[in-house]
Amino acid sequence: MARSLYEWLWQHEFWLPPGITWEDMQESEDTHYPQPRDLLLSIPFALILVVIRCAFERAVALPLSTKLGVRDKQRPKAQPNPVLETFYNRCRKNPEEGELLSLAKQCDLPVRKVEKWFRRRRNMDRPSVSKKFSEACWRFTFYIISFFTGLAVLYDKPWLWDHRECWTGYPQQPLQSSLFWYYMLELSFYWSLVFTLPFDVKRKDFKEQIVHHAATIFLISFSYCANYIRIGTLVMVIHDASDCFLEPTKIFNYMKWKRTCDSLFMIFSAVFLISRLVIYPYTVLYNTYYYSMEIFQPFFGYYFVNVLLMILQMLHVFWSCLIIHMVYKFILQGTMEKDMRSDTEESDKDEERDKIREKEKNGITNFRNVTSNGYIQRNGSEPLNSRAHLANGHAKER
Repeated sequence: MARSLYEWLWQHEFWLPPGITWEDMQESEDTHYPQPRDLLLSIPFALILVVIRCAFERAVALPLSTKLGVRDKQRPKAQPNPVLETFYNRCRKNPEEGELLSLAKQCDLPVRKVEKWFRRRRNMDRPSVSKKFSEACWRFTFYIISFFTGLAVLYDKPWLWDHRECWTGYPQQPLQSSLFWYYMLELSFYWSLVFTLPFDVKRKDFKEQIVHHAATIFLISFSYCANYIRIGTLVMVIHDASDCFLEPTKIFNYMKWKRTCDSLFMIFSAVFLISRLVIYPYTVLYNTYYYSMEIFQPFFGYYFVNVLLMILQMLHVFWSCLIIHMVYKFILQGTMEKDMRSDTEESDKDEERDKIREKEKNGITNFRNVTSNGYIQRNGSEPLNSRAHLANGHAKER
């Protein structure tokens, strides 16, 4: 059964244009074509990248964060409570009103204290600023390396300047070693992001990030097997261009260098919108959809790769809407709004409100105690007890 599935999966009708079979893609001593088995190398390479990342964050990023003045917030810890902890781990992290009342009765606590416990417990699970800084440093380092690697690999390639060259001689386009290693670098990195997904900083677009990683891995893998190497390299370079500005924006935000952060954010916004909404549709989508049909008739691989590219474009539109909204706020307010993708700490304002309520409550109590004892001053005069006492119901001077 496994052999039948294997033979069905690798039918040349799925992967190659009409009139081309796998026999036409046989390698020789001087000619090498992409082989699906090569993709298995990306898994051990991804694990190596995970190890390098852990070493980089501990040995470089964390000490650098300390030297640059990145400080973690002091978060109050939630008091140990087995009932609330069980509900937090097994049910939900943000209970509804009815559940709060039930939990308050079980623990014999006020509802407000139960709310405060869950608020603090959620904050205990949120990543620290130093962790965010370390993650941004690692990604910035990789994107810089991959972007300039891509430029070094492609600067002398004809399809970088003439997009129709992506299809000249397709699919019998020999695989160059520089393109192979560039592909392995990018694919290994995205596999490493999948492996570390449970431990990375979770943002509001977490689901979109999963879709993005999955679509990217499928796109890179399929483009390699179907020998869409040339179009794939263009996609990777375009994506890395804007990411090179995103990560340093985060870094300076964590360092609280506001002006530098705002400037980099505006540069990133311009590069992102131009590269993802202008260059990508023309260089990749139009190229793949129209120019390729000048060489071959549509087949399954043609439709499949275009679907994956369109999924990426829809994600580009989604993130572009967030960026445009942030730019709009920046123009109105003169400062960059907090990253809308970030999961903000809810306890800061709530804890302050609780403290203010406690102070107001204590102040009212103290005020009542003072007035009940007669120690209230009016118009700067002396206290009542110091100048008069009651005699037969009348105030009398001492």
